[in-house]
Amino acid sequence: MIDVYSWATPNGHKVHIMLEETGLAYTAHPVDIGAGDQFKPEFLAISPNNKIPAIVDPDGPRGADGKPFALFESGAILIYLAEKTGQFLPSEPAARYATLQWLMFQMGGIGPMLGQTHHFRVYAPQQIEYAVNRYTNETRRLYGVMETQLGKSQYLAGNDYTIADIATYPWTRSWQNQGIDIEQFPNVKRWQAEISARPAVQRGVEVLASVRKPVMDDKAKEVLFGATQYAKH
Repeated sequence: MIDVYSWATPNGHKVHIMLEETGLAYTAHPVDIGAGDQFKPEFLAISPNNKIPAIVDPDGPRGADGKPFALFESGAILIYLAEKTGQFLPSEPAARYATLQWLMFQMGGIGPMLGQTHHFRVYAPQQIEYAVNRYTNETRRLYGVMETQLGKSQYLAGNDYTIADIATYPWTRSWQNQGIDIEQFPNVKRWQAEISARPAVQRGVEVLASVRKPVMDDKAKEVLFGATQYAKH
């Protein structure tokens, strides 16, 4: 039984969806990032960067300390779960690296840039025109990259659904908040619809959703974005 320490955010959804897709048994433990749970010592012990998600797999590889296997960073977790189950990451080298490059595209581009777009368009205490324009324009560029790729293949890394899609899809669910007109990206819209229809995806995005507050108050914003956002040891 895998323990997943997470919250209902795009990075959390990645791992929730993957666990549902693979059929692995797991228990989801809420880490309320608006309340500061990510700074608690017990969470920092498995996620020193104080970010969700993180997992502990008692059936995973054991290190020299003999402790159950713990892993943080959503991309690393997706690769681990794919290799553990033999699913959603091809073994053939060319297809494998195609998948990994699109996974890295999400990790290095889609996640950070769309996250900043959300911040400056939705959560920032004051609208900074330069920041809003900078990140919204970059978000549109990234959607354009996906649009071109998805015009060539059914999914991001080819014609098979992989961890690259699982990683990227949750970040595109809130396209309205990103200043995106999805009608301008018909291939992305088609891809979103296909993934949204998957039962495991539908289950995955509901994990921990019931315990997340629909509106973030000022205190939660300060914890998440303000001066308190550092790892306390």
